[in-house]
Amino acid sequence: MSFLDKLERALGRFAIPNLTLYLVIGQVFVLLGAMLQLFDPRLVMLVPVLARVGQWWRIVTFLFLPPFPSSAAGYVFLVFGWYLFYLMGSALEGYWGTFRYNVFLFLSYALTVGLSFATPGAPVTNTFILGSVFLAFAYLNPDFELLIFFILPVKIKWLALLAWAWGTVLFIMGDLAVRLQIGASIASFALFFGGDILRNGRASRRTKAHAAAARREDAEPRHRCYVCGKTDLSHPQLDFRYCSKCAGDQCYCPEHIHHHAHVVAADDAKAR
Repeated sequence: MSFLDKLERALGRFAIPNLTLYLVIGQVFVLLGAMLQLFDPRLVMLVPVLARVGQWWRIVTFLFLPPFPSSAAGYVFLVFGWYLFYLMGSALEGYWGTFRYNVFLFLSYALTVGLSFATPGAPVTNTFILGSVFLAFAYLNPDFELLIFFILPVKIKWLALLAWAWGTVLFIMGDLAVRLQIGASIASFALFFGGDILRNGRASRRTKAHAAAARREDAEPRHRCYVCGKTDLSHPQLDFRYCSKCAGDQCYCPEHIHHHAHVVAADDAKAR
């Protein structure tokens, strides 16, 4: 039984079903509240130095802070993004079960919050936490197709590669706060999939080694004339035969099967 199995038996009853839906609903309410000027969205943003002086709710509420579009088209893409997040999160919950999906999100969240206090004055985004759901879904469903602009079908594995590439650029070019947030989401991904990636890598290397050995074996001739060296690969039209009077399995081409000096065993040669 794995550690996660033991943890699920002990704490599984505390798992939150449909967590993805609650995160989406929370972001919708924050967006509407900000649009109606019911509150300042900066109040839900996580800035560690403010959380440390009493505004503790920021540690949770930043998860519900949505991106704020600057155009009507932006709102369309935001709704589409919420739909995809719900689709992928629900799929992961169905694949792993509620508890393990909660653990996956909680790991990314806890690492992000914990590391954010190393740069207490920098605001923290939930982008990389929620983005880890996309990467996990893409890893498990690499051939799933999305319609870009509702027209162009693209397999999600290629979008995931772009996301990894963009994350790498941000990690290199960003400040320490950004690097820590990216590192937190990557760490949660690695904790869940690192073992599988290593096992798949070893299996792939073994498969390639077997394939290379098979190719080398196929490249070696099965029959080689003991006299002239012709083989079934260099002369596939020839009918190679073996001499029963020669010591060992001595092969000969049609030209030499009846015209050759018989090979004798070492003991017979000494006796003579």
